[in-house]
Amino acid sequence: MSNDMEVLADAVRKRKAILFVGAGVSISVGLPSWDFLIEHMIESLDLSPEEVEDNSISHQTLAEYYMVRMGGIGPLRSWMDREWKVSEESVQASRVHQLIVELDFPRIYTTNYDRNLEIAYKCQNKPYHRIANARDFAAAPDEVTQIVKFHGDFDDDDSMVLAEADYFRRLAFDSPLDTKFHADALGHTLLFIGYSMTDINIRLLLHRVWQAWIESGQERDRPRSFVFMPRPNRIQETVLNRWGITLLTGSHGDPEEALVDFLSQVLEVRNTAD
Repeated sequence: MSNDMEVLADAVRKRKAILFVGAGVSISVGLPSWDFLIEHMIESLDLSPEEVEDNSISHQTLAEYYMVRMGGIGPLRSWMDREWKVSEESVQASRVHQLIVELDFPRIYTTNYDRNLEIAYKCQNKPYHRIANARDFAAAPDEVTQIVKFHGDFDDDDSMVLAEADYFRRLAFDSPLDTKFHADALGHTLLFIGYSMTDINIRLLLHRVWQAWIESGQERDRPRSFVFMPRPNRIQETVLNRWGITLLTGSHGDPEEALVDFLSQVLEVRNTAD
């Protein structure tokens, strides 16, 4: 792992690494889980437990039903904006968020709707620019970290990827945010944290990046990319490795502590190289 860490840390030092942040990072500071959202939708829609116990009813399908019944996602988005958050103090005290800011990635992509990353930058007085839609591109400065809300933001209902139809549209990977990601992915090392790697959208995204390099005939020139998971998984490791993604794992039993240890190592190796 030492050579992998050196490659990753060198890309971070040269600001040639892009961070992709999943739900695990927000859950580490107390953000409610998807179960909390599902329970709210069931209660709001006056559904019985039997109606949603069917394995074919995902949270995306349930959100799609909510949109049809309620005439839009607005009420659910408003509830999530009120309830789907943690205190600024919790984010400020989070070592994971402190390390993310200290590592100074030029761009951070996140599938999280919350504002925890923005709060972390604010708490450390570091400038950033949030991008949630095409309009945000025009005002985006290159010299500060861009926080790209890949699945949307609470401030823009239309940007949120929550219901089933939203996910289907994103599977085409032809939105402005997808175009930006593809361009960034071709020239940077990618680091994914906070993901279980069961999200089909993320797996398809990784597969398409790999496919683009294969079809270019220049795969040898591709920057290396990494996924961090708290525990080893040889199935994920084998599949991801085929796509040119290296799986890095922690040595701590607690997922949050494992991520803290990992990011601390990246920071230490980066600073040693400096």
